[in-house]
Amino acid sequence: MNFQPRGISDRAIQGPASYQSELEAAEALLKTKDTWNGVTAEAVARMRLQNRFKTGLDVARYTAALMRADMAAYDADSTKYTQSLGCWHGFIAQQKLISVKKHFGNTDRRYLYLSGWMIAALRSEFGPLPDQSMHEKTSVPALIEELYTFLRQADSRELNDIFRALDAARKEGDKAKEKALIEKIDNFQTHVVPVIADIDAGFGNAEATYLLAKKMIEAGACALQIENQVSDEKQCGHQDGKVTVPHEDFLAKIRAIRYAFLELGVDDGIIVARTDSLGAGLTKQIAVTNEPGDLGDQYNAFLDCDEVSADALGNGDVIIKRDGKLLRPKRLPSNLFQFRAGSGEARCVLDCITSLQNGADLLWIETEKPHIAQIGGMVSEIRKVIPNAKLVYNNSPSFNWTLNFRQQAYDAMKAAGQDVSNYERSQLMSVEYDDTVLAKVADEKIRTFQADAAREAGISAEIDLTADAAPEIDFP
Repeated sequence: MNFQPRGISDRAIQGPASYQSELEAAEALLKTKDTWNGVTAEAVARMRLQNRFKTGLDVARYTAALMRADMAAYDADSTKYTQSLGCWHGFIAQQKLISVKKHFGNTDRRYLYLSGWMIAALRSEFGPLPDQSMHEKTSVPALIEELYTFLRQADSRELNDIFRALDAARKEGDKAKEKALIEKIDNFQTHVVPVIADIDAGFGNAEATYLLAKKMIEAGACALQIENQVSDEKQCGHQDGKVTVPHEDFLAKIRAIRYAFLELGVDDGIIVARTDSLGAGLTKQIAVTNEPGDLGDQYNAFLDCDEVSADALGNGDVIIKRDGKLLRPKRLPSNLFQFRAGSGEARCVLDCITSLQNGADLLWIETEKPHIAQIGGMVSEIRKVIPNAKLVYNNSPSFNWTLNFRQQAYDAMKAAGQDVSNYERSQLMSVEYDDTVLAKVADEKIRTFQADAAREAGISAEIDLTADAAPEIDFP
């Protein structure tokens, strides 16, 4: 059976690969078991073919190899980006992949995305919760296992239909149809696809991150996404008040996930490092620094500070020294420290570079709007250091896509010297603009966003959290 549609050799898929080979293996086994009356070799062969993934680790190893191949394909051709559909239930995942396979004939470059936001809102025993890591962390690996249970069931169901057709062809004596159906079995493509799973900020320290990562990988996850927010201060990516941690704290969690992958034998496991720095104006702690220019010093350089003299220090003041000056970081009553305004993009770039240099495979930059120039500008800076840096991007339902792209169209028209006197920028959602040239330009930009972003902003994996059934977005 062709569980490697792109020529991937994967040790997770063991045993004979064809219908005939499975049948012969079962026949050889049953010949040695005189008392196993009523057990037929054909039934055994079919059941084995319907259950090629015996454990979640088999799934993780297979999908990791698949995802690595897709990453390499994107490096060679930016039109080969992937799409991940948000899922909060196994049945939804099953129906999405069945629909995708029926529509396109395959599941190539189509993944699933398991969002912490969806789990908090829809899968917590505490009831609907905000996206603040308040849900039970065990619900995350539980959902991963559920997703793959339903996807494997989709394989079993489709193969069973083929087996019935094979029996009918044999009964009718139709040799040509029998041969064609056996070839269809041998070239069957699984519904099992990679799941990019959200581990939030790790639900604690590096040790807690490692323990949860192991459970998620054992359930089948080949790709884990972790963010640089403070775990117990975590906010939804599109909310204000986000608080980040120094790089060394975040890198410790990246290493913890890598250790989990390696311990479980998923050597190709993928780590997606997410930075929330663009919208995070606060840090919970000042980074440890041992010498000028080290990673801690670079992090602290973004703090909003006042220069002070020794005799002006107050009781309990926190002071750092840089370039021979005494600096007092601005500290809020909450004991959080404030970053300089306008430093978000530079912090994102540094976050991304350090993550890739310390074991991450893909990046996720949480932005406040879908703006290719903004994303592409940061990626361009990152690629000066890491030329093949790639992004996973959240096509978030939190964005007002129509308003954002109408504003971008308005700004572009104005910058090009075109007449925009008939438009009021603050009222661009008004129905009176729906049939205008500006609205049509904006709609076209929305339609081509994924392809444009893949080409111009290094986005190799698109996340769509709005698709509740078969995708109707524009696939390449």
